Amino acid sequence: MPDYAELHCLTNFTFQQGASHAEELVKRAVELGYRALAITDECSLAGIVRAHVAAKAHQLQLIIGTRLVLADGTRLILLAPDGHAYADLSSLISHGRRQAAKGTYHLTRDDITRHSPHLLALWLPPTPPTPDDAAWLQHTFPDRCWLAAEQLYHPGDQARLHQLSQLSRQTGLRLVATGGVVMHVRARLMLQHTLTAISLGKPIAQCGQHLQANSERHLRPRQHLADLYPPALLAETIRIAERCHFSLDELHYAYPVEMVPPGLDGIAYLRKLVNSGLQQRFPAGTNASVVAQAEKELALIEELGYENYFLTVHDIVSWARGQHILCQGRGSAANSVVCYALHITEVSPTLTQLLFERFLSRERNEPPDIDVDFEHERREEVMQYIYRRYGREHAALTATVITYRKRSAFRDVGRALGYEEAQLDRLSASLAWWDEPSAWQARLQEAGFDPAAKQVQSLLKLTRELIGFPRHLSQHVGGFVISRSSLSQLVPIENAAMADRTVIQWDKDDLDAMGMLKVDILALGMLSAIRRALDSVSRIRGQPFTLADIPPEDPAVYAMLQRADTIGVFQIESRAQMSMLPRLKPRHFYDLVIEVALVRPGPIQGGMVHPYLKARQSPHTVTYPSKDLESILKRTLGIPIFQEQVMQIAVVAAGFTPGEADHLRRSMAAWRRTGKLEQFRDRLRTGMLARGYSETFAEQIFRQIEGFSEYGFPESHAVSFALLVYSSAWLKCHAPAAFCCALLNSQPMGFYSPSQLIQDARRHQVTVLPVDLQHSEWDCSLEDMGDGQHSVRLGFSMVHGLSESTGRRLSTARPASGYPDIESARQLAALTRQDMGALANANAFSAFTDNRREAWWAVLGQDTRHDLAIGTISPEATPGLPALSVADAIQADYASLGLTLGPHPLSLLRPRLTQQRLLSATAISQMPNGRLARCAGLVISRQRPGTASGVVFVTLEDETGNTNIIVWNELAQTQRKALLAARLLGVYGIIQREGAVVHLLAKRLVDLTDWLDGLPTSSRDFR
Repeated sequence: MPDYAELHCLTNFTFQQGASHAEELVKRAVELGYRALAITDECSLAGIVRAHVAAKAHQLQLIIGTRLVLADGTRLILLAPDGHAYADLSSLISHGRRQAAKGTYHLTRDDITRHSPHLLALWLPPTPPTPDDAAWLQHTFPDRCWLAAEQLYHPGDQARLHQLSQLSRQTGLRLVATGGVVMHVRARLMLQHTLTAISLGKPIAQCGQHLQANSERHLRPRQHLADLYPPALLAETIRIAERCHFSLDELHYAYPVEMVPPGLDGIAYLRKLVNSGLQQRFPAGTNASVVAQAEKELALIEELGYENYFLTVHDIVSWARGQHILCQGRGSAANSVVCYALHITEVSPTLTQLLFERFLSRERNEPPDIDVDFEHERREEVMQYIYRRYGREHAALTATVITYRKRSAFRDVGRALGYEEAQLDRLSASLAWWDEPSAWQARLQEAGFDPAAKQVQSLLKLTRELIGFPRHLSQHVGGFVISRSSLSQLVPIENAAMADRTVIQWDKDDLDAMGMLKVDILALGMLSAIRRALDSVSRIRGQPFTLADIPPEDPAVYAMLQRADTIGVFQIESRAQMSMLPRLKPRHFYDLVIEVALVRPGPIQGGMVHPYLKARQSPHTVTYPSKDLESILKRTLGIPIFQEQVMQIAVVAAGFTPGEADHLRRSMAAWRRTGKLEQFRDRLRTGMLARGYSETFAEQIFRQIEGFSEYGFPESHAVSFALLVYSSAWLKCHAPAAFCCALLNSQPMGFYSPSQLIQDARRHQVTVLPVDLQHSEWDCSLEDMGDGQHSVRLGFSMVHGLSESTGRRLSTARPASGYPDIESARQLAALTRQDMGALANANAFSAFTDNRREAWWAVLGQDTRHDLAIGTISPEATPGLPALSVADAIQADYASLGLTLGPHPLSLLRPRLTQQRLLSATAISQMPNGRLARCAGLVISRQRPGTASGVVFVTLEDETGNTNIIVWNELAQTQRKALLAARLLGVYGIIQREGAVVHLLAKRLVDLTDWLDGLPTSSRDFR
């Protein structure tokens, strides 16, 4: 059989065209014995790193290229034979993408000419081909251009080949065979048709000639190709492949040096900053061990050449702090004394046992990855600073590949198969977020579809295939890549959907594979809330009050946490965390570190939670296998909770090097996906036995490591989070009005809606005042009540349908004495009728009338009094309109604000609930363990953690508080309709009490939503 190299092949990163993953194409090419494979996605290198990794694993030559359709219709395949050509190709793609809106590109022949010196070109000529085009190509690509011939069993294939042969003789352009591949096997044809239909936005049945005529655009056996193409055309593919010797491994990435002052090199400047930072952090003198650790880190940073990376992050953080933007580094960077000295993180080495190798190690030979959280509303300022500081040719955001998930796949495939939107809505509503593919047929049947029907079977099959396919490239939440050389010569840059943002075509995993550095500029809503709360406290006290001024180890804060009074508190407001707090009973800061890390999938699946709680109750019974391990495990009472501890155990008890231990950690994270953890069992066992540990202990450690495979939490990360836990808890405890106001102004964030946050604040004696034309600002604000007390005034931002510009205008245009009447407000603030209606719906005119119907009447009449068509007339007297009933007022509040400051809706239903013996949340909380009970409440959240064996946790709210419901998997399946659809849910069950922690174990669910009479409530559902 002849040798062959496929030179025209699209992956599914040519969105809605390619029907195979890059890895599938590479594997299939190897199976068929191809000499090489060119990945030529359209104006894109987005999938090339995945192909590169797969090709290296399979020892297949990978050729990097792209397919382009120029503005005049010319179709080309461009290939990169060497590094210069790759830089040209990447720059060309960047140029084309930057000249057009996101998702498109625009290139002309002049663009090709400017970027062509090193590229190879395959021309896909039209029918009939034009000699003028051939002449331009010969001039642009001398001795580097070919005619691509594709034999796909189309009518006229032989005539077309004859025509191209004549053109080849006339022009001297050589012919080469290509396959125009869009799938790795012919069985993907139906999926490819589906993708075409999705692209066109119409059913497959209406796509006509846009569909592939047959299934020949797959990787075909070489013998089959030999039957179709003359030998010379197949041989030419090998000659072209032999000219292409570039590999992505040749890319040279370097970090910028702009931040280094003249006269210093990077490491000298970094050392200077670190020494200065340590003096600031430890004014009384630095501990010798901390100095030694800093020197160790600096030496490794210098050896691996990462000093400029640290300087860049320091520069970004310093600029942000100079703009009074609250920020904090976290994650593995918190394992670094250098990061602490540079004020990148706030995790002191005195708080935890640092393990720098988790952050950076010689053996791992991978770049560090620093995450810095910024106030979510001010992060854009930081991002634009980076663009200004380094330029758009040197800085861009990392991409995120948005892939098809269950619901999106079902919808798009359903549309392609001709299903009506109403059918798709019904199908979508029948699927819960936890439904596995094995349950899909049952869900379809429940929704009224016949699982045996051929169309339904196609729907299921195609949906399974489509899940995981890329839909489009989006921007990463904040990962920045910054390069010393032109970034566009390393990886293409394109426009993001958001203005003033540019994105590279590679995602985080691609960067890791290529060893390219990024810094995560992340947004954290709690930082915005804390900064706002601190600003409020500063104004109240009349002097600056910062995070550093929050008193440590406040007993009142810990008493509040032990009661699980943590709605709104960072990280520990979830159901699981609130259930743990009364059992863990945190008394000190490190207890919060434990709390943050313990309620995670890793410790839960590793069976560490109950042993730790037991050890905490009886610390005198804790024993350690050795003195060496006692130093590692003592702070967690003998139970390894953190990733760093597992790594330290491997080093101390099994003889691993720190770098090998980090390899173990990374294998833990990928265990479910790769199964590579098993290779460490013998190494751990042998090492522990050689050091005197028992085989039982070795097996126990390995089982715990397996538990971490789901999610082992790093101690450094937990400490970073615990700092914000304590800060937010202190503010909730000692400045509840300021904290509530800050949370409302920082939405969306957290587990709880503004309605629940306000109700919680009112239970803590915080007065919350309504939106008022005379007093409200755009944001919620604090109003002085005297005696040092402050109330929360709801802002215009809470009013549905009111724009920010209008809300701010209402505030700035308001006279010092207030608006004299509604009409004055309309004129001074230039309010539209829609604005007036939104304010009337929110009862914001209560200063002028306490009857909302009268306000509505005024709004209805406000335009006609100044209608030029009929002249100015006197307004008619407002008729006597009855005030809204309490129930109608509550309904109007929810419709316009999403909450009410009036009676809770369930207080109006309480007589009916009592008649049905449905108890309040307070009554449920006081019942003994094992008692039969029933309750009802508004569904405010549903959670189904992946570690909970199908259990769904539901939180219900009534006028007295919240009730926590446990719904086991069997009941969740049999009563899924009530569970998923009910907004007012009745629950019959059994009380489960463990100390102060009370749950109602559901035995029966009842949807009582019709009792709400149309009240528009909503819940927050979490995976």
